[in-house]
Amino acid sequence: MTAAGPAAAETATGGTGRRHVHEFAVRFADVDMYRHVNNVTFVRYLEDARTAMMFIDPVKRGAAPVGGCVVHRHEVDYLRPLDFRVEPVRILTGVRDITAVTFTLDHELVDDTACYLRASTVLAAYDVEEARPRRLRPDERAYLAGFAAA
Repeated sequence: MTAAGPAAAETATGGTGRRHVHEFAVRFADVDMYRHVNNVTFVRYLEDARTAMMFIDPVKRGAAPVGGCVVHRHEVDYLRPLDFRVEPVRILTGVRDITAVTFTLDHELVDDTACYLRASTVLAAYDVEEARPRRLRPDERAYLAGFAAA
């Protein structure tokens, strides 16, 4: 795993290939009565990382964002509690199984010493105006393939 500081690059190379890096702070409001981040908040963190990877980061570079997508499935393994802390954490995201309509994001929520969560999210390209699945555009497929395992 590659360490990433506060000014981390957008991608990191890990053991499985190039991955998107989304770094953030755990907010005090993210901690529940058990004094750790709640499972629902972890899924919100995944949404934030996915939004940065597919929409915000491409636009910052002057590229087209990935179009509309809907979540088809989440699989989440909670590996250890994550408490409120000063040090940032990051979600590393890679892509696999790109088809004409769907693709899978593999996530790890990490810091410099531990992995707190591993998850996968299957997304389907979606035409918001027509309210139906759509095919991924060639530029979307190429962008996503840039995060595929080597």
